[in-house]
Amino acid sequence: MTTQLQKYKVLVAGIFSLMLMLGVARFSYTPMLPIMQAQAGIGDAIGGWLATFNYMGYMAGAFIAASISDLVLKDKLYRLGLIVAILTTAGMAVTDNVIIWGIMRFFAGLTSAAGLLIGSGLILNWLIRHNFRSELGIHFAGMGLGIVFCSSVVALMDLTLNWQELWWLFAGLGVLLAIPAWAWLPRPDTSGTTISGAEMVDNPPSRRFLFLMLSAYFCAGYGYVISATFIVAIVDRQEALQGLGPIVFLIVGLAAAPACIIWDLIARQLGVLTALLIAYLIQILGIILPALTDSAAAVIISAVLFGGTFIGIVSLVLTMAGRFYPTKPAKLMGKMTLTYGVAQIIAPAITGNLAERLGDYNLGLWIAAAMVLLGAIISTVLMLTERDAV
Repeated sequence: MTTQLQKYKVLVAGIFSLMLMLGVARFSYTPMLPIMQAQAGIGDAIGGWLATFNYMGYMAGAFIAASISDLVLKDKLYRLGLIVAILTTAGMAVTDNVIIWGIMRFFAGLTSAAGLLIGSGLILNWLIRHNFRSELGIHFAGMGLGIVFCSSVVALMDLTLNWQELWWLFAGLGVLLAIPAWAWLPRPDTSGTTISGAEMVDNPPSRRFLFLMLSAYFCAGYGYVISATFIVAIVDRQEALQGLGPIVFLIVGLAAAPACIIWDLIARQLGVLTALLIAYLIQILGIILPALTDSAAAVIISAVLFGGTFIGIVSLVLTMAGRFYPTKPAKLMGKMTLTYGVAQIIAPAITGNLAERLGDYNLGLWIAAAMVLLGAIISTVLMLTERDAV
């Protein structure tokens, strides 16, 4: 097999793994939430808590990813994550017990970390080792494609299948995604050099840089999770927009799919930190628009802006981690995601309870926008004082 052909197979494996472990195991819950609210009696607070359990699992997975350096062990955990993603998706269909749902969402969160951190670390390590550094952004397109995939399934099948049958369908489709994700990712090379013989050397950032970046990423996590979890419910709750929720989430995914590549190009022209700042500022508008107006045009613009920026922020930060630590990218990725994950645990529960008390999600959206604004301020400080670090 030529190296070029293997590169495409590795990239497809990575994209499919993200579609399964981020898309099916995580993002399918967003378009499924209003269906489960209508058919299974889930309230806003329970909906928020189930999302929080998912992020608790995600955070636990990030802690594991940050704690291990052994590439062989990471490869085993990646493959275990593919299996668990399918099992936890099927597990949502077999019961209406909230406690069991919470357990399923927790372990689905673990698999999301296995895909985004451990799997991405393995992919980035292989690409850097084979001198394909410029392809790093392509892998993260799997996150956007996962959203497109899940929202398309729900939009096409929600009138035909009930909530349990939809979860079974997602589990079956997950099996199809898992086959190339398993088979086309080679077992890891543990040597310390690229295939051309160049030594792979880590170049860690300063402690100040890391603290500021973690702080800004916490803010991004808070802003991201509100729209990612509740956007379908927000849209469907507005009388003029009822039924458009899954379509809006599909638009989020369509905007997200090419965003990693676009933001990678912007970063090459303007620098990573400048690209991050621009993404933060655009995302603020994307988050706040549904709180300002219930017009269909505003919601669509919000979906495009949010989808095109949250994925860019994640890919820029995690790719940066891969460049700082080419031999063990998942370690810094895990630390970054622990910070991102803390915000994702706090935010859905707060927003779900606020929505239940106030009758809408507007205050939750304003809080999320304020957090992203704080992240933009921190990013500005980084850009002005730490530009040479990247």
